[in-house]
Amino acid sequence: MSPHTAMTATAPAAEATVRKSSPGAARGPRRRTGRLRRVGLPYLLLLPALLLELLVHLVPMVIGIVMSFKELTQFYIRDWSTAPWAGLDNYSVSVDFDAPVGQALLHSFLVTVAFTVLSVGLCWLIGTAAAVFMQDTFRGRGLLRALFLVPYALPVYAAVITWVFMFQHDNGLVNHVLHDQLGLTDKPSFWLIGDNSFVALLTVSVWKGWPFAFLIVMAGLQNIPRELYEAAALDGAGMVQQLRRITLPSLRPVNQVLVLVLFLWTFNDFNTPYVLFGKSAPEAADLISVHIYQASFVTWNFGTGSAMSVLLLLFLLVVTGVYLALTSRGRRTAQ
Repeated sequence: MSPHTAMTATAPAAEATVRKSSPGAARGPRRRTGRLRRVGLPYLLLLPALLLELLVHLVPMVIGIVMSFKELTQFYIRDWSTAPWAGLDNYSVSVDFDAPVGQALLHSFLVTVAFTVLSVGLCWLIGTAAAVFMQDTFRGRGLLRALFLVPYALPVYAAVITWVFMFQHDNGLVNHVLHDQLGLTDKPSFWLIGDNSFVALLTVSVWKGWPFAFLIVMAGLQNIPRELYEAAALDGAGMVQQLRRITLPSLRPVNQVLVLVLFLWTFNDFNTPYVLFGKSAPEAADLISVHIYQASFVTWNFGTGSAMSVLLLLFLLVVTGVYLALTSRGRRTAQ
């Protein structure tokens, strides 16, 4: 073999060897591996939280949906999977408004709707008014802000049980102020039974919920430039006009989220009526959360209670979807 032929044959092999031994060729796979690690690391860190969410929320939800199709009573509570299959009977009983079970559920639903509308509206109104008032600088503003947040920071049981003592008929603070000191009532009122129970429940819910609205609105007000108010004041706009033309339009995205969160929290509220009235809430304050609890754990009819829970879930999903669709359409129209 000639030297020229040998050099021609060994040239590709030499080039391949140089290519393999070059730093750039080895750096390519390392870059891809590093990129995969950077992309996959966040998902790896989120995996424990996702598994915990699946275990705590989704798995019981699926089990509850399966239970709603079974004739599950106290006789099958040891092994609920052996309960007879009921199909849609639990749902038909729940929505049969001519029967006692359906009538009671419908009444509870209407009470919950009225309670939610009033509670959310008052929480938003009081929270917004307090947040707007707190925008001005004055002595003691920090202390007043801290006092406003006390009802929201207190544990639910401690806060509501305090109101239970205040609503007592004979020695409660509410009757003492309204009847003994101000003379607004002819006689001490029963606040935890009868029609007044709705007023008592609404009072506790608003007292406990408006600081959250105050906190969210106050955070939203920090993003509104002060120059807008100064320019509006120079143009002769008063406080009401500034509120209508600047504050409320600027707070629209914040209020949309705030109203939805308050609605879901209030409609599903179980702790407040349960601590306030116990296992058996008065008819005027029979919220649907307590009603489902009674249908499940008092009468031991877990199949019907699960069906009511699924119906409540579907209602909240529909309302949330419609609300998000309307608010997103309004946001696009405004833009």
